Amino acid sequence: MPLITVRPEGLYCEIGDFFIDPWRAVDTALITHAHADHARAGSHLYVATQISEGILKKRLGSQIQFQGVEYGEPLKFGNIWVSFHPAGHVLGSAQIRVEYKDEVWVVSGDYKRCVDPSCAPFEVIPCHTFITEATFGLPIYTWQPGATTVKQIYDWWQSDRDRPSLLFCYAFGKAQRILAELTQFTDQTVYLHGAIHSLTESYRTAGVSMIPTLSTSDQPRSYKFKGDLILAPPSAHRSSWMKRFSQPQTAFASGWMAVRGARRRRGYERGFVLSDHADWPGLVQTVRQTKAQQVYVTHGQSEALARYLTEQYGLEAMPLKTLFEGEGDIE
Repeated sequence: MPLITVRPEGLYCEIGDFFIDPWRAVDTALITHAHADHARAGSHLYVATQISEGILKKRLGSQIQFQGVEYGEPLKFGNIWVSFHPAGHVLGSAQIRVEYKDEVWVVSGDYKRCVDPSCAPFEVIPCHTFITEATFGLPIYTWQPGATTVKQIYDWWQSDRDRPSLLFCYAFGKAQRILAELTQFTDQTVYLHGAIHSLTESYRTAGVSMIPTLSTSDQPRSYKFKGDLILAPPSAHRSSWMKRFSQPQTAFASGWMAVRGARRRRGYERGFVLSDHADWPGLVQTVRQTKAQQVYVTHGQSEALARYLTEQYGLEAMPLKTLFEGEGDIE
């Protein structure tokens, strides 16, 4: 019997009687990270990395029953050993290692392989079976280092000192990564949409170094934000919130900006290719480094990546249908 199967509630380990990132309410939910498609409300007990507690409680409510663990700390559920290991995705993100007798499975959650000063770097975990994401599972997706892309963002911001610069990015993870990378280039205050501001404070509490920030809502209505950088979630684009900014230049930071025409279709003046998910080389490299012979591929280009791993490396790779969304505008 496989250690982990798909139930209507989500990924389930029957021997340990727990779910990983369930999409319905369950008794025991092990959470890889606090993005909305992986951490959903209603479960009785949430087990996640200790450093992600603040974000999880902001998103799911301060009343949740939470059990925090450190990276690498062993936990026992019946006859199953479980541990959480860095995924390099966002603050507190983890891969979950599941061991029973001589068999090891790893559920990656979402992950990336490039350097990110706002979260712990990815750790390769050898295993027999690896469950990987494939949000950007096509060869067209390859990333530059984050510092290189954020320098492009900085130069774009500085290029127009007469208008506000509105940069749209996902509220949890992407925004804080940009703020952390910007410390290499400036100490100028950046203004944040309310949805980003509250989550950024959790990063500061966790000790992540970022440039100074203020909430846009705390500024007087007379303030013009001339020459300022403002970070906002994609949901704020073309909303009434934008009316307080006079003729802003706009941009979007996302892995989807690697696709020609995506910026224009979404209505932004500029696009920056910056993702908190692994690119194609990172996905293939990671699978190979785990030494897994069985690979399940979830969300995104799952069929393309599974086929490539089977044909090129002879792995037993197959798509696994889940409700995980990858890099979506909700974040």
